[in-house]
Amino acid sequence: MTTTRTTAATTTVPAPHWLDGKAYAGTSGRTGEVYDPATGEVRAHVAYASTEDVAAAVASAKAAFPAWRDTSLPRRTQTLFAFRELLNARRDELAGIITAEHGKVLADALGEVARGLEVVEFACGMPGLLKGGMTENASTGVDVSSVRQPLGPVAIISPFNFPAMVPMWFFPIAIAAGNTVVLKPSEKDPSASLWMAELWAEAGLPAGVFNVVQGDKVAVDALLTHPDVRAVSFVGSTPVARHVYETATAHGKRVQALGGAKNHMVVLPDADLDLAADAAVNAGYGSAGERCMAISALVVVEPVADALVAKIAERTATLTVGDGRRGCDMGPLVTRAHRDRVAGYIDAGEEAGAAVVVDGRGVTPDGAAGGFWLGPTLLDHVTPGMSVYTDEIFGPVLSVLRVASYEGAVELINANPYGNGTAIFTNDGGAARRFSSEVEVGMVGINVPIPVPVAHYSFGGWKSSLFGDTHAYGAEGVHFFTRGKVVTTRWLDPSHGGINLGFPQNR
Repeated sequence: MTTTRTTAATTTVPAPHWLDGKAYAGTSGRTGEVYDPATGEVRAHVAYASTEDVAAAVASAKAAFPAWRDTSLPRRTQTLFAFRELLNARRDELAGIITAEHGKVLADALGEVARGLEVVEFACGMPGLLKGGMTENASTGVDVSSVRQPLGPVAIISPFNFPAMVPMWFFPIAIAAGNTVVLKPSEKDPSASLWMAELWAEAGLPAGVFNVVQGDKVAVDALLTHPDVRAVSFVGSTPVARHVYETATAHGKRVQALGGAKNHMVVLPDADLDLAADAAVNAGYGSAGERCMAISALVVVEPVADALVAKIAERTATLTVGDGRRGCDMGPLVTRAHRDRVAGYIDAGEEAGAAVVVDGRGVTPDGAAGGFWLGPTLLDHVTPGMSVYTDEIFGPVLSVLRVASYEGAVELINANPYGNGTAIFTNDGGAARRFSSEVEVGMVGINVPIPVPVAHYSFGGWKSSLFGDTHAYGAEGVHFFTRGKVVTTRWLDPSHGGINLGFPQNR
């Protein structure tokens, strides 16, 4: 593998594009810096695509589409299986690249790769997933069949927080269904995309079926408006998701745009508070809170809030923050600017009257002084008007809101503009069943704090957490990357002659 790496702290290397089965430097001359979040040092310079570079990538995908579409399902599936085997064998290598550029600890990076692998394995079953239907003699001598066919070149625009898993939510299904792909990864951690592109080539995927364009808004907007891009899959913040949806649909494209979140975890008084405290810490601080499914709002039904907050604080104090390659519990944030932004929310929450039970602003990390460090932070007595509650912080900040009843908890969640994920912790089956029915959220966990669906279901939220009607992967993913066609067949004989201008009827 020749993917972007550094061999010394002061050495940087380029992160290029990937077109026609090989690295491509691009034409813009613009680049951005890629950091190692645990040291604060520049690790690479990533190319920023021009509109011409995007056009070249789309042209590569368009040229490769007819042959790939016409490749038999067994041959396409064999390529998927080869990619799966290579990825599984080298998952440690990919996890190391993720940790070096995102900052999450190695164990978390390995978990990301494993969840992406689930979708690859799901896509290996594409022959069964694409199976159509057929009705013989739907009318006398007339047969009707249905098929699903690929769209053509599709674009995937993925976020920084899961540089391997989120692209794998989409491209295995798109490729297995016969489409060609242009991936635009985050410019903050671009190297995982190049590593996967090289792996596809090694697995035998024809040149042009999988392409990568690096860059910023120029690249995104060029993909959204290019006439040969048939569909766009996006994951990111809600304002950008709205822009992606509105721009791409205005240009006639099919769009699935997954936006931001403010995920709530409700704890009822009958819950096991030790298990609930463990879950809140795991879901609130894993990956430094940089997950769209992180629990950021803990809604506690009184009278157990004091006891639960004490248990969470006790556990939070045991966490080690540092370089993700050193066996720490939590790594740095992805950039210095993002770290400062999250710290600013803690300042605002304290000024607004929230109690800072655990303060991560002064953390002493197991890592370089220049790293983008912020420790786990626990805020109590947060109210719905505070910015730490209303805004998606995307950092290791857990806010505790106290309510008087189950009804108050559901009312709070349903009033929130986001509807991505939620959880309830209780030993009352009736309350859990009622919650799953009444809460206006797309993914619900019952005593499961991060209810990310397995690959054969589909991922996606409600309200301002989703733009478009289709969720990611699973059956909905297969339908998104294909379109249906119904074929009505009759083999003519002389008895079918004659003129009849009436509307055809089935007989």
